[in-house]
Amino acid sequence: MKYLQPEEFPYEVTVVEKFIPVSDGTQLWMKAWMPVTTEPVPAILEYLPYRSGDWTWPRDSERHPYYAGHGYASIRVDIRGHGNSEGIPGEEYDMQEHLDGVDVINWIANQDWCTGKVGMFGISWGGFNSLQLAYMQPKPLKAIVTVCSTDDRYDNDVHYMGGSMLGVDMFAWGATMLAFQSRPVDKRVWKDQWKEQWLRRLNEAEPYMENWMRHQTRDEFWKHGSVCEDYSRINAAVLAVGGWFDPYRDTVLRLVENLSAQGKNVKGILGPWSHQYPDRDIKPGPHIDFLGETLRWWDYWLKGKETGVMDEPLMKNFIMDPLPPHSVYDEIPGHWVATPQFPDPTILHTPFPLSLFQATPFASNSPYPGAKGAVAYVNSPQDTGQSAGRFFPYGNDSDLPVDQRAEDGRSQTFNIPLDNDIQILGNCTARLRITTPGTRGQVYVRLCDVAPDGSSTLVTRGNLNLSAREGRDKVVDFPAGKWVEVEIPMTGIGYTIPAGHTLRLSVSTAYWPWIWPQAQNEGVYIDIDASSLVIPVRPDFEALANEGNEYAQIRHNADMAIGFADPVQPVNAKVLYPDEGRPGVRRPERLISTDVAKRETFIQVDPMYGGTRIYPDGLRYNEDSVERYWISWDDPTSARTEAEWKISLSRPDMDWEASLTATSRIACDEKNFFTVSHVWCFDGEELIFERSWKNVIPRIAS
Repeated sequence: MKYLQPEEFPYEVTVVEKFIPVSDGTQLWMKAWMPVTTEPVPAILEYLPYRSGDWTWPRDSERHPYYAGHGYASIRVDIRGHGNSEGIPGEEYDMQEHLDGVDVINWIANQDWCTGKVGMFGISWGGFNSLQLAYMQPKPLKAIVTVCSTDDRYDNDVHYMGGSMLGVDMFAWGATMLAFQSRPVDKRVWKDQWKEQWLRRLNEAEPYMENWMRHQTRDEFWKHGSVCEDYSRINAAVLAVGGWFDPYRDTVLRLVENLSAQGKNVKGILGPWSHQYPDRDIKPGPHIDFLGETLRWWDYWLKGKETGVMDEPLMKNFIMDPLPPHSVYDEIPGHWVATPQFPDPTILHTPFPLSLFQATPFASNSPYPGAKGAVAYVNSPQDTGQSAGRFFPYGNDSDLPVDQRAEDGRSQTFNIPLDNDIQILGNCTARLRITTPGTRGQVYVRLCDVAPDGSSTLVTRGNLNLSAREGRDKVVDFPAGKWVEVEIPMTGIGYTIPAGHTLRLSVSTAYWPWIWPQAQNEGVYIDIDASSLVIPVRPDFEALANEGNEYAQIRHNADMAIGFADPVQPVNAKVLYPDEGRPGVRRPERLISTDVAKRETFIQVDPMYGGTRIYPDGLRYNEDSVERYWISWDDPTSARTEAEWKISLSRPDMDWEASLTATSRIACDEKNFFTVSHVWCFDGEELIFERSWKNVIPRIAS
């Protein structure tokens, strides 16, 4: 990483903090990095609930000064009810957030210092609402950069997967947002009104989690904010970016496919990254000069400069080389490839019949009513999935899935040794003919790369709630005892499984804590002769070119032409981390234990969001959180979760300290979910607010 000093930028930069008024009179807090010039400049907006005054300060300092230093007004705005903005926190991505966002874009465009052209960028939430505001079509918004985001809030977000409720992030992110929206405004900004503003926010806020759980199918609640409902509404140019270790990566593939098919201006980049910007010094690498890439994008769309960015391939994808299983990697081996159109007609979706695989350990050749041949049976222990890793890998030491051999042993596996390399690019699909004695259930599939030493690396995975097999918008009971053909799509991937390794498909009926278990757990029979694994196989253009294939030579040349400069960033803000490097300060990141007498597995997770920070303006921010998950091996209704957050903010020079504790829990029985949330808030040592929420939510689909 090269760090750039302020004097190395074309423009001197100054920082402005003020309120932006929106239509109903509410004032939203803005922190803007402005180039020092007498000429109007284009603007770039990042619009978030995560608080520019503390939580995103380090990340903001890596991006906004760079854009401002190159002649853009680079602006961070706190969403209504968050950070130092006025108002009450709303539901995530609600219409008020979008209407406010349109007001902010129009306000920026109408300032004397702005040319009238606006771009938007962001990662995760900011990537979501960049797409969502492009969907709203404000006239000044000309281009966006959306990173690690989604176009489908129901089936590609933190709530549901394959029609099943996520145990891990439906809960964990709901608990996180309860704590986040309960944080106080900053006394530096609000002076003596800080407590009044905080209490107003606290008295009106509601936990997100319960509302998410009430909408268990893809209804209008989830369609709102899902731009996949109508891609034609997006007129702004879209640069979509993701990482192969990020759960949202399929959005890049869908945006590129659907927007390009409609003649929209779109480009995509998928690299070997976690849920982070591609230039951050966070594992894994290799990292790229992402700021430079995006500057070319902004210069073309907002300044009209010919940067060549639109002459490049539709999509640039990193194909990973085979990996040993580890929970973290410093750098991923592999190579970049160019995809001129997507779907790429040269990628063959190749079926591998399961009859070609060796099925272990539960396959049987004995006759089974209605089967076309051999049958495999799987009825997994409920703690299958404990080695899944983090749903959102952020680059921490315990984030990624470890060796899958233990998980494979709790699953039905199908194995085929490979005589040739298979280069995968896109979405694999398991096409299974199955039956089960029950009317509900779920099937989880994992594709693994098994090395000659037996180690099993998870490549990609997917889930299907059997009641959602005819669409995520409905609940259709499985016809108990009848054979049904189902398709289980897996998350997109770019990965090479080499000759000499074994391709393994693992099938389980549980995947805790990623997937909340169904109350019914009757086990599933798989008709091997009527089932297959479909893999998108990309040709080896280098090998074909060496054989004299002219088209392959063109494609190989395009692959070789892809190159990224090394990352650069502005010199980092002087944020101090006093606990960094002190042994014993933090608990283990991920702890898994089993109680053999109780037949129960326990998982404890420290999400490692940042700990204690001291900011350049003197603010001291303390944060600690822990998540816990329990399940009995043979009882799906034993699943339960618990999270606790503790946050404090203080300014010693103002004799000010405010703190909070927030807890969240979910449990269940066969018919209902039970949720309990609680928040305590303190001014110094005085308890000034306390509230509990208890709900019983019927299990309709999950």
